[in-house]
Amino acid sequence: MKKLFAVALAFVAGLSVQAQNVQLHYDFGHLNDNLSTRPHLTTTVEMFKPDRWGNTFFFVDMDYADNGVAAAYWEISRELKFWKAPLAVHVEYNGGLGKGVGSYKDAYLAGATYSWDEQNFNSGFTFTPMYKFLAKQRQSHSWQLTATWYLHFAKHLFTFNGFVDLWGDRRFDNGRNLCVLITEPQFWFNLNHLKGVPDDLKLSLGTEWEISNNFVNQNHRWYWLPTLAAKWTF
Repeated sequence: MKKLFAVALAFVAGLSVQAQNVQLHYDFGHLNDNLSTRPHLTTTVEMFKPDRWGNTFFFVDMDYADNGVAAAYWEISRELKFWKAPLAVHVEYNGGLGKGVGSYKDAYLAGATYSWDEQNFNSGFTFTPMYKFLAKQRQSHSWQLTATWYLHFAKHLFTFNGFVDLWGDRRFDNGRNLCVLITEPQFWFNLNHLKGVPDDLKLSLGTEWEISNNFVNQNHRWYWLPTLAAKWTF
């Protein structure tokens, strides 16, 4: 699963207007000797829906092993905004299940999001500092910083989007907190923006790179784990 542990991240970048999509990722991380049991396939379902009081976002990741679904993880967030300033109140929940590890313990987050979008929505970014409560953990109080971005170019033929998270982890090393960093930039080639391709063929092909430190196996290492991916946007 892209989120192997219950971690938090803000709403997906690049979805400044209402959008839903389904993604299929072939994960090359299993080729790493340390991660030979990492599932090869992951599906992601995302939804982003704005309204006059803010927006709602959620995603669900499911990892697939030879004997079926190996893990499932989801996040849902709500942003509230009753004013014109580019700040919104942000609340979020994260959780999931994994074979052999049981339930990923619940995480609850609250903070504020600053957002900026180009007038034509060709590009934009967000930044969200948050307080993080880790349910049923020995050290339940933590924090997280999240930034997201998106960029459409070449008349929307290509999209570059992603997020970066930095947080104080629930895990400990010699009695001290570990800081975890993860970023997942995505690059998409949007087929329906090719000349002669129907607009309603909303298939994109691309890649996602999971780049992290202190996230995989909690072993103080950096990892670069790319995928080959397809996405259908509704």
